[in-house]
Amino acid sequence: MLKFALIFFVVSLVMGFFGFSGVSAATAGIAKILFFVALAIFVIFILVALFAGSLMF
Repeated sequence: MLKFALIFFVVSLVMGFFGFSGVSAATAGIAKILFFVALAIFVIFILVALFAGSLMF
């Protein structure tokens, strides 16, 4: 999912460079949403790994 966020970010930069401001804003918004969703999933997996590790000892 973070890969998709990076792809949308790059598309946003390219479209912004060429002057397609509407497309650039839309892809930047999608990139932000995907980044924060990926970050939330990462934090959840870290917490699950910590709690699972502490239950074994």
